[in-house]
Amino acid sequence: MTETTIDLSTFTELQAAAGADFIAELVGTFLEEAPIMLAELRAAQAAGAADAFRRAAHTLKSNSNTFGATRLGELARDLELGGLIAGTGPLDAIDAEYQRVTAALTELSRG
Repeated sequence: MTETTIDLSTFTELQAAAGADFIAELVGTFLEEAPIMLAELRAAQAAGAADAFRRAAHTLKSNSNTFGATRLGELARDLELGGLIAGTGPLDAIDAEYQRVTAALTELSRG
């Protein structure tokens, strides 16, 4: 699961550059903040707030890519570039991928 959810070379390079302890802290912060970003995406969609939607998607994309969570980053990029969406399918897909990323990053940061 980890290899398809997290690009291990990206994660390993980050860990080598910053140190395992610091990466564990960063992972913890990401895992605390990402649910807030996901909630912001849903709230912005419901409110029709295109700018807030784009910003939340951009932040989620950037943070995901930092750890090598490339699929999550791609899903967030699609939302960032596509603007407000109708329906919740894409947001549900992001939630599901975030759950996989959470498990993988937790496993990797324990290393």
